[in-house]
Amino acid sequence: MGMHRSVDVSVDAMLHDLRALVEVESPSRDLDALGASARTVAAVIESRLGGQAVLVGSEAGPHVHWSGGGEPRVLILGHHDTVFPLGTLERRPFRVEGGHATGPGVFDMLGGLVQAVHGLAALEDLSGVEILVTADEEVGSVSSRPLIEERARACGAVLVFEGAAEGGGLKTGRKGCGTFRVSVTGRASHAGLEPAAGVNALIEAAHQVLDIAALNNPEVGTTVTPTVASAGTSDNVVPAEATIVVDVRVESAEEKERVETAFAALTPHLDEAEIAVRGEIGRPPMQESASAGLFEMAQQLLPGIEGRAVGGGSDGNFTAALGVPTLDGLGAVGGGAHADHEYLVVGAMEERAELVTGLVDAIRNSRLE
Repeated sequence: MGMHRSVDVSVDAMLHDLRALVEVESPSRDLDALGASARTVAAVIESRLGGQAVLVGSEAGPHVHWSGGGEPRVLILGHHDTVFPLGTLERRPFRVEGGHATGPGVFDMLGGLVQAVHGLAALEDLSGVEILVTADEEVGSVSSRPLIEERARACGAVLVFEGAAEGGGLKTGRKGCGTFRVSVTGRASHAGLEPAAGVNALIEAAHQVLDIAALNNPEVGTTVTPTVASAGTSDNVVPAEATIVVDVRVESAEEKERVETAFAALTPHLDEAEIAVRGEIGRPPMQESASAGLFEMAQQLLPGIEGRAVGGGSDGNFTAALGVPTLDGLGAVGGGAHADHEYLVVGAMEERAELVTGLVDAIRNSRLE
């Protein structure tokens, strides 16, 4: 793409673009909504940076890819899907008041996308910069993962624009995370006339919940948390089926292997009961070593900024696992991700956009190990 005329970072302009993104709702798996959202993201990128943002079709919705040309050096990574269903905007419209911007997705992670684009717009030269904004991060990145990994390898450094850690810190490490679903099959019978003729899937599920919870090892950062359970059809029927959903977080590859092996080895406690396990720890741990060089650059640009290892996962887990230097949490300062009180701190937007400008320049002028 060559040279690009630099511009000063404007908070008003960032809020204008943030409103545009928020007011096009983009719940995961809603292909029509995600299509409209992707087109809006592309329009914002093109209006601020020039060039062409390409929509990459997928079964999860369109991803948005933009390149500044030249040898790839740094990948700006984010997502435009949100967890909020259609209609949330009517109940919780975009607003700016009291120093906060609110509305569905402002913190996770539309504010980060806007800051990234405006930080890049302040550069004179955009060569070597790529932007990838995916459509399925909130639901596991199954469709986008190959593209994320391809562009991360090509670029050699990744800046992830998920919301900042508490207090505005950058995210220098993340736990690996995944979801398991344990399905229990028993046999129905009349709960009053012949309860012993049945195989109670709910009782079997209760045994399994205790076995699963015993896999917890918080001393090494592993949490195994049963989160959703369902069973039964009527109050007078021995339940024939039950399901358990489990959230898992780990800090090391060894714990990932241990937990996955333990789930595969689960066995029934009741005669004639059957269980089936699906799932995996799909996002590998992001070790702090992956962010060390980039975080040092950020500290030089913004002295006093903190780095934190956090429990949540992002697409940065994938890129770090490849050995590609990755720094996360560069997005909005605020809080309330996935909640009705989600907010972005307007006063931090300019500083975070300028951090993007400095980091991209620093990366292009260095050779990361």
